[in-house]
Amino acid sequence: MKKILITGGAGFLGSHLCEELSQNGNDIICVDNFFTGTKQNVAHLLNKPNFELLRHDVTFPLYVEVDEIYNLACPASPVHYQFDPVQTTKTSVHGAINMLGLAKRLNAKIFQASTSEVYGDPTVHPQVESYWGNVNPIGPRSCYDEGKRCAETLFFDYNRQYNLNIKVARIFNTYGPRMHPDDGRVVSNFIVQALKGENLTIYGDGNQTRSFCYVDDLVEIIIKFMATEKGFTGPMNIGNPNEFTMTELAELTLELTNSKSELIFKDLPEDDPKQRQPDISLAKEKCGWEPKTQLKEGLQKTIDYFDSILT
Repeated sequence: MKKILITGGAGFLGSHLCEELSQNGNDIICVDNFFTGTKQNVAHLLNKPNFELLRHDVTFPLYVEVDEIYNLACPASPVHYQFDPVQTTKTSVHGAINMLGLAKRLNAKIFQASTSEVYGDPTVHPQVESYWGNVNPIGPRSCYDEGKRCAETLFFDYNRQYNLNIKVARIFNTYGPRMHPDDGRVVSNFIVQALKGENLTIYGDGNQTRSFCYVDDLVEIIIKFMATEKGFTGPMNIGNPNEFTMTELAELTLELTNSKSELIFKDLPEDDPKQRQPDISLAKEKCGWEPKTQLKEGLQKTIDYFDSILT
């Protein structure tokens, strides 16, 4: 049994990670400031003796005793991270500094939830870990993109300077139950619009692509990555390499919801990437992992979840 700190633990991804690691018998300290996370996401864990929930903002130091840290704290959808871009950057940078300082003091292993957004609007396809990216440092998405890039810099400097045991994962689009219905991400947008009988809004011409990983598959690789030998730091892409256009996703959503909604097209937001597809060769090689859940299956589970909370 390990004592594990999970920042952003009441969020979409964090709550699933809390659930899985607590079921495995670990002591979990879940930390969240509830900007995008909710108590409802972890309500079913509150009566467990090995689960503790703390309201805390990672931009301030935290003093706890743990063996491992999973740093997931940061709003991850454009709607939320652009709401207060200065705070978003602070969460990525100050949060990383505080969690790395804690890990250094405790000699604890630490995981960083980085993002495919470090690649920006990529000129390399699919994206490999050695690609340095094509990122606008002063655009409306920069608070998140550059915040996460700076956090990676800090993690690798702590590794080189203090021999800290780090694991840095670049997470590609992930979906599943407990997504926030108003997070502005394409999967939740399409499902909510379809269930409400509203037209599905596609930004751009619908030919831009994303690769969607079901949350259970992503939690599995995060835990496997954390268990790898100390010398393997990443960065490592984690996500589903199957690529879909926005139009394909919209049409599948309409099919699974039996919705009569129509597709409408609007201008593509500034700096919105045209393609997203991870090369997961490293995850296959180092962790023997690849996602199992196909989009149709995962989307149906996600639709069932949204149907339950919207009705």
